[in-house]
Amino acid sequence: MIRFEHYPSFSTFTNFNWLPLLEKDSYKEIIIHAIKTRVDKQELTVYGFVIMPNHMHLIFQLHDGVILANFQRDFLKYTAKELISKYRQSGDSILDRCFVNDSDRAFQIWERNSLHIDLFSERVFMQKLSYVHHNPIKGKWQLANSPEDYYWSSARFYETGIDDFGILTHWRE
Repeated sequence: MIRFEHYPSFSTFTNFNWLPLLEKDSYKEIIIHAIKTRVDKQELTVYGFVIMPNHMHLIFQLHDGVILANFQRDFLKYTAKELISKYRQSGDSILDRCFVNDSDRAFQIWERNSLHIDLFSERVFMQKLSYVHHNPIKGKWQLANSPEDYYWSSARFYETGIDDFGILTHWRE
């Protein structure tokens, strides 16, 4: 693993009221674009991810000088604006269920309290990576037959070495 001043982290970002706001591939592409922009700016290294219909998990390591609270705020704000714009263009009525009319926003895409865990050991890191990769094939989801068959995940990268998204770094590098 690349050594920075921050430990690798596991974060979960959940859609408002667990709505399936990331169900369509075009919405997932917004998330990938936002991650890639930050990787290209050398703000973080991504070791694993999965984008589910109503939440996403990200295993990453911030680069020196990047503050977690700022990263999360900017990432969630950017993706929310892009998703709202995409929903408006498509006329998808699910956006109506995100209406909050708060003083700082009319719509809410993400739950306000994201889960964040620092990964202090290789054992915990591997446990979270396995959890992320197996999420799409679990119980109610069954989005694929095997972890590497689910496109919107880093599982295939760890199986084949091919990064379809241009955002991943193997955790051993």
